[in-house]
Amino acid sequence: MAVKIRLKRMGKIRTPYYRIVVADSRTKRDGRVIEEIGTYNPKTEPSTIHVVSERAQYWLGVGAQPTEAVAALLKITGDIGGTSTLKQPEPKADKAALFDAALKELHSEPKTDATTKKKAAKKADEAPAEEAKAEDTAAEAPAEAESTES
Repeated sequence: MAVKIRLKRMGKIRTPYYRIVVADSRTKRDGRVIEEIGTYNPKTEPSTIHVVSERAQYWLGVGAQPTEAVAALLKITGDIGGTSTLKQPEPKADKAALFDAALKELHSEPKTDATTKKKAAKKADEAPAEEAKAEDTAAEAPAEAESTES
């Protein structure tokens, strides 16, 4: 019996999803299979490939022939030819953790000064100027008093 390792197409129209299966070479593409050894989703970024390496090695050792597409996938995962070049997607942040971080940021002190402080700063700049004018007039008043006394 000639055994092949090939892709079995699943999913909807324009949304392919494949199972990596071991099947008799005479069966239909999506027909009866001997064993499912993995999955392949080309629509995710990067493509998702999951292979049960132990079972793939067993079937390759028994003499099952991979198709060209499956051979390429097995090379990427490292089941044929040694090292793996499979790119792992970055783990996504937990939504609950993101929500908690956003709440903490909302309730924490603002990182920048509020706009009302700038207005207060302008008023503070004007206040010393008014005090300086008051001091000048106060200084002039005793000076005038001294000049009138003499």
